[in-house]
Amino acid sequence: MSRPAAAVQRVIKAYDVRGLVGEEIDEQFVSEVGAAFARLVRDSARQVAIGHDMRASSPTLAEAFASGVVAQGLDVVHIGLASTDQLYFASGLLDCPGAMFTASHNPAAYNGIKLCRAGAKPVGKDTGLTTISDEVIAGVPDHNGPSGAVSHRDVLADYGEFLRSLVDIGGQRTLRVAVDAGNGMAGHTTPAVLGPISSVELSPLFFELDGTFPNHEANPLDPANLVDLQAYVLETGADIGLAFDGDADRCFVVDERGKAVSPSAVTALVAARELQREIGATIIHNLITSRAVPELVAERGGTAVRSRVGHSYIKGLMAETGAIFGGEHSAHYYFRDFWGADSGMLAALHVLAALGEQDRPLSDMMADYQRYEASGEINFTVADAPAVVDAVLAAYGSRVHGIDHLDGVTVDLGDGSWFNLRMSNTEPLLRLNVEARTPEGVQEIVDEVAGHVPSATKEPA
Repeated sequence: MSRPAAAVQRVIKAYDVRGLVGEEIDEQFVSEVGAAFARLVRDSARQVAIGHDMRASSPTLAEAFASGVVAQGLDVVHIGLASTDQLYFASGLLDCPGAMFTASHNPAAYNGIKLCRAGAKPVGKDTGLTTISDEVIAGVPDHNGPSGAVSHRDVLADYGEFLRSLVDIGGQRTLRVAVDAGNGMAGHTTPAVLGPISSVELSPLFFELDGTFPNHEANPLDPANLVDLQAYVLETGADIGLAFDGDADRCFVVDERGKAVSPSAVTALVAARELQREIGATIIHNLITSRAVPELVAERGGTAVRSRVGHSYIKGLMAETGAIFGGEHSAHYYFRDFWGADSGMLAALHVLAALGEQDRPLSDMMADYQRYEASGEINFTVADAPAVVDAVLAAYGSRVHGIDHLDGVTVDLGDGSWFNLRMSNTEPLLRLNVEARTPEGVQEIVDEVAGHVPSATKEPA
């Protein structure tokens, strides 16, 4: 059956499929998406791996998607409960396309699908989602050939073993590691990955799988959702705290003082470790990570390549350049050894290995990678984003040392200060990121930019 274009395009977004269950996404809709995805990949694939998170709607939607796939003649391998990076692992291990049912950090009423081709290669707007959207809108006729078969395979233990094989964690001091799973999929994967490590004493927080998120939103990018972990680190005397989002593909770090560690500093640390084993390698960083990242990469003999924000751009550059590692400000970390895909758990293993092989506390160790102060991402609700950007640029005038338009507008103010303004692809938001030498310098720039936003509604990303 055909569907209204506006309704489909509201749910099939630039990077994934996401919407309100029952209103925007239901079993019939995801079955049609499954069928369109099967048609997209069937020239090069015989089966599709499907995983799902702990949301109440996820198992049913995953089954509906599978029905659409098998109706097109492809087989389905259900891996069951999984983190998104566990689904990527299955896609790499089985060399087949994959579909992960999750709405990541969105509230319980939402669900969605993250899609990839064989080897965890991303499917985005320009690499398949537009085709899927067009076919769902048009209502492509059913396939007339034989249906595919359905099987089940548990890859959780294999996933944990594979991640541990990529990071040397032997012979290190014992670390007490507090982990806030936020009632998301890290409660499922953390015991399988960190549990077998003898030098890790695990202190779990909110490991019960619960898609209603009874304790806090599973979005550690919002500082309010780190408060419980920060208190827990101090309460347990942990050496480090790790917080994961709902589908556990992003990892945020808290030091032994209960202070959040910048994802840019984590990017720099992992980059330095990867450059130790492959001198001269390429490191990808998006344009709103700290300038400390390309500086440290250059100092260690690597090549830093700057990217637009978004996993499809990072993964594309990873493949194009053969980069060994890539990092984003949002705590997505990408590894060549993980099919170029992102894994917060693998990044966590690198941080644990670095901490365990020396005697300093985490705060001291991470100070080596922290050179600037940052605002974090600030969203402004605006009616006319281009007009606001023009007003800001006009106000800065001759104070601008450099400007580029790789993603929105990035303005270099000299003395290590810069800001980026970019429009959201899906919401009436203008996103601001600022970096400067001091907290006062950051605040001065934030205030000046905000002064040009009519009736500014400001909130953290």
